[in-house]
Amino acid sequence: MKVLIITYYWPPAGGSGVQRWLKFVKYLQEFGIEPVVYTVENANYLKQDASLLNEVPKGIEILKQPIWEPTALLFWKKSKQQTKGISNVSKGGFLSFIRGNFFIPDPKVFWVKPSVSYLQKYLDNHTIDVIISTGPPHSMHLIAEKLHQKNTVKWLADFRDPWSDLYYNKDFNQLAFAKNKNKRLEERILRNSDCILTVSNSLKEELEKTAKKVEVITNGFDDEFSASNNVILDTKFSISYIGLLPKQSNPKLLFKVLKGLCKESEIFKKDLKLNFIGDISEEVKVEILANKLDENTDFVGYVSHQEAIAYQNKSQVLLLLIPNVKNNKGILTGKLFEYLKAKRPILAIGPEKGDLATILQETNSGVIVNFDAEEKLKLEIVALYQKYKEDKLTVNFNNIEKYHRKELTKKLAFILKSLNS
Repeated sequence: MKVLIITYYWPPAGGSGVQRWLKFVKYLQEFGIEPVVYTVENANYLKQDASLLNEVPKGIEILKQPIWEPTALLFWKKSKQQTKGISNVSKGGFLSFIRGNFFIPDPKVFWVKPSVSYLQKYLDNHTIDVIISTGPPHSMHLIAEKLHQKNTVKWLADFRDPWSDLYYNKDFNQLAFAKNKNKRLEERILRNSDCILTVSNSLKEELEKTAKKVEVITNGFDDEFSASNNVILDTKFSISYIGLLPKQSNPKLLFKVLKGLCKESEIFKKDLKLNFIGDISEEVKVEILANKLDENTDFVGYVSHQEAIAYQNKSQVLLLLIPNVKNNKGILTGKLFEYLKAKRPILAIGPEKGDLATILQETNSGVIVNFDAEEKLKLEIVALYQKYKEDKLTVNFNNIEKYHRKELTKKLAFILKSLNS
């Protein structure tokens, strides 16, 4: 069986968007499926991680075509963004308005027509059993849709994030026509694909209102996340956040609680260390200063995947943040599963009845505190700190192996073969 995977994010792209299908491709051949990857030749990836090129299986056919992106005109700011670690989600303002109203569904839409032309020639000379598109960027689904219409081949559309309900869409200040066009495109993709794949049960429930078939495969962890027995934990009471931190996830309550605990105890203040590794929004940095936690905080900036793993393995506590927005119960950041493999206590702030809460409970991996539960958050931090002082800050994890990338790929292979049966 042979599948064509249409993805914008592919090594040397860094960040979370590349991980899901890089790992699926890594294991698909073990389940009798040959992947062919179609991606961009000259992408303006804001974050790059050349080390991920080593994870691409040898002998995999990779098709590439150039892309013209209107945002390339703005990439004279790229080096400045790289050094400052500015969040690349959305910052609002005029440029975001242009992005949200003139490039629908996203600036990659100009790649659709040339990609369809190129891939149709490929399909004319090669047998493909299933076409797979993954978004965002959701323009990838428009490429697959055209090919699906022209050929008798099944199509699986992977929604790593929502489309019209994506939490940072409001920063684009979309006018009514843009919102309606996005909604129509999304509904068309949901109706026309043979199967929708997504990352959480709550998101599945939303997509099932329109799509005829929806399956869930979460993100996961891989072997490189195995914590070495020789890992030396931080001597400080380190609370580490690793990954993209948009302004919608700014943990103001956490900083307020930590400020109070530092006032109550000089020893706690001396022990406390906040680590932010990755792409951190400026709003978070402002909040750190406002709560006088700057002396306890280290902004490391963007690092390679392997370096990120090292940070999470040695941290005393791993911080996980869900955006404080509507419809956030189905948000499952991929970082969760990498945290699981690090086997350090997870402190999460988010909806207490969402998909994240369910996984934390079933894996016994940590606690989740609601956005406004100040007293509970304080109690949880104090409890973690006391265990740290007693050198007993450990967690007995359960049921995490089902989130290994190989197990998840086995599930994907079953879905793909059922589509083609």
